[in-house]
Amino acid sequence: MSTQGGIVVANITVSADGYVAGPNQTEQRPFGDDGGDGFGDRLHAWMFDQPEENPDEIAEIGAYKAVIMGRNMYGPVRGAWDRPWNGWWGDNPVFHAPVFVLTHHAREPQPMAGGTTYHFVTDGIETALTQARAAAGDGDVSILGGAATINQYLAAGLVDELRLHIVPLTIGGGARLFEGVPPLQLRQVKSRATSSVTHVTYRPAR
Repeated sequence: MSTQGGIVVANITVSADGYVAGPNQTEQRPFGDDGGDGFGDRLHAWMFDQPEENPDEIAEIGAYKAVIMGRNMYGPVRGAWDRPWNGWWGDNPVFHAPVFVLTHHAREPQPMAGGTTYHFVTDGIETALTQARAAAGDGDVSILGGAATINQYLAAGLVDELRLHIVPLTIGGGARLFEGVPPLQLRQVKSRATSSVTHVTYRPAR
């Protein structure tokens, strides 16, 4: 477990075959190619269409003081980094906290409405975590995605809790959780199933 302040939580929705998005993510299609099935909407329907079934888990997702995300979660289109663009979360992003974006493209901090400020970190996952912990104080740091970012933190042994929201559909390709991560021993500490999703919390063994 973390020795500073709160814990480091990786929190993500996955398909039954372990994908968080399809291939070829773009600004227009943030969840990638979906064959016309709209799995991006179906993958997160438990949050938006059935919130009454999942109130505790939705509340837990927002229980952080700082956020870490990858460049693709901020906005995957390379051209977006060459023009004034606020990411695809709009002018008032849902985070309402400091957000540390892992990227190779240096930018000044980007304050947004509602208390979100994006900080662009170019020197690696540990630096981003150090900055996020300082911003969070005694609160939790949430690694919200995407899969590649969570995989890096899992591989480095920097995640205290992994909270998966497993949706009963398959995608078959794209961004996959645990890709390239060495074998992990996970201790299951909580699980709950609803009609649309199964919530499972794991703690990686140290």
